[in-house]
Amino acid sequence: MMRHITRIKAKVSIYARKKTSNIFDGSYKSIYTGNGFEFDNLREYIPGDNIRDIDWKASSRSGNLLVKRYIAEKKHNVMLVFDTGKGMCADTKALQTKKEVVLNIGGTLGYIASRNGDQVGALYNRNGFIQYYPLKSGLDHLERILTGYEKEHFEDYQGDLEKSLDYLIKHIRRKMIICVISDAMGIKNIGDDTLKKLACQHDVLFVSISDADITSGQSYQIDKGMYIPEFISNNKRLQKLEQETKQRIYDENAKKLLKHRIVLTQIDNEEEIPNKVIELLERYKYANNC
Repeated sequence: MMRHITRIKAKVSIYARKKTSNIFDGSYKSIYTGNGFEFDNLREYIPGDNIRDIDWKASSRSGNLLVKRYIAEKKHNVMLVFDTGKGMCADTKALQTKKEVVLNIGGTLGYIASRNGDQVGALYNRNGFIQYYPLKSGLDHLERILTGYEKEHFEDYQGDLEKSLDYLIKHIRRKMIICVISDAMGIKNIGDDTLKKLACQHDVLFVSISDADITSGQSYQIDKGMYIPEFISNNKRLQKLEQETKQRIYDENAKKLLKHRIVLTQIDNEEEIPNKVIELLERYKYANNC
């Protein structure tokens, strides 16, 4: 049973009804602008499409707003790169398990891509070995990816996100949209040279999952198997220092990525995933149309 897809589909559908039924499709399809690609046909405008692709003459004749459709828009190759390791067993700022949030983000992006008829693949580091799911279309394939990741026991893993990205650079040559899902420290540890090579070959998006506040009073230390002591979590000076440090790391990560035209968004809880996915796609378009 496709339990992951059913849950994600429900969330996306609920959000779409609140906003506009095609906002996901419009933002997603517009990752690739039409410039430089072979014209194929026309279709009706979807909110989020690049207004430069509107065919005003054809729109005037038909009475509907039409945009030019290009060959490259028809099928994308979307590669999901998941972080692993003990860090993914920790909680987010909203006290949700990072691993579960990764599944929901990857599932949302994969569902949108699959619904568009695109091919989706995934890879992650299994304690030094790369688990690779080749690019394929269909929701059954996406469900296999999500189920495989869910079954991993990261408590015994050492995460190495850069090794996963290095595998992509060396072994997969076709043009892809790469969606990297990690946390602040995972992104911080990626070398500048790796990002440069990755961005030269592909379109790259990053999602940073937040960390629980050690001063929240409910933060659990995975390595030590205990909660943060109360005298630490209630320390006002430490609370302020923690927030300043987290913001500094996020800003440094965003600056490092933007240098290579890679955009970043942060997600604190599962409920904001649809909004943040839209924000990520829109910011990508803005960064690459400037």
